[in-house]
Amino acid sequence: MKLTRRDVVGGAAALAVTAGAARSEIKMDKISFAATAPTHVSKVGIKARDADSLSKYYETVVGLREISRKGQTIVLGAGETPLLEIEQAPAVRADDPHSAGLYHTAFLLPARADLARWARRAIDNRTPIVGASDHLVSEAIYLTDPEGNGVEIYADRPHENWKWNGSSVQMGTEALDVASLLSEAGNELPFDMAPDGAMVGHLHLRVGSAKEAESWWQNELGLQTVAGFGGSAVFMSTGGYHHHVAANSWQSRGAGRRDNDRSGLAWAEFSSADTKHEREIVDPWGNVIRIVPLKG
Repeated sequence: MKLTRRDVVGGAAALAVTAGAARSEIKMDKISFAATAPTHVSKVGIKARDADSLSKYYETVVGLREISRKGQTIVLGAGETPLLEIEQAPAVRADDPHSAGLYHTAFLLPARADLARWARRAIDNRTPIVGASDHLVSEAIYLTDPEGNGVEIYADRPHENWKWNGSSVQMGTEALDVASLLSEAGNELPFDMAPDGAMVGHLHLRVGSAKEAESWWQNELGLQTVAGFGGSAVFMSTGGYHHHVAANSWQSRGAGRRDNDRSGLAWAEFSSADTKHEREIVDPWGNVIRIVPLKG
């Protein structure tokens, strides 16, 4: 069975599935290929009008766990690894989807079986989703959190099987084969929380110009372009990954700097082998990018 984006808008598919009785988690000690790149995403920070409510969403739906609280900020992650920081900012206005900012935060699960387990739980809980796609290099399910921030839950296909044409990787947007996903070995184990090894695989931004974003990321962080679509979207990475950063102008063409008094993206943190000291840069649309030394 295949689902298109239209099929899944507004709710999970009505598939008859039965969760297994086992309550153990799949143990994952494999480092995702995305994390082996010299520069990759490590954390994302968002401003929220109701941090407690938003945190509950990322715990109960995405599967992150609360690691700590620092003042008005809630730190969530997988295992002991922080991935998302939600800052309480009740006075801000709601994010404007036509402005520059966050398109989605993409949480990469270590294995296809993990995505299958997450999907089974989403179906059982009738979790509203907005898309489900096969991107050839990965399989992904899309959501929107209660404050309008996009979320992607995905698993990569083995990187050895990705198809390249020179420096360009072959990606696409096809219907996700849900039946095939749910038949993945190990899917019968319940998804209680995101497993160790889960990470922010990539960051997807709304920008005023994909071409300008491409130039900025190349110059400031040394990312290489691996794919582009019609001048309105660009996908960039290091280390041969399919993309650590994407930028599109699908809804935000010509947008200027984002308003600081909006909810949504506060900053994104990248770990880089090319830096020895923490630094902070700002893209042409006011998106704050933190660069920290890559831990050995």
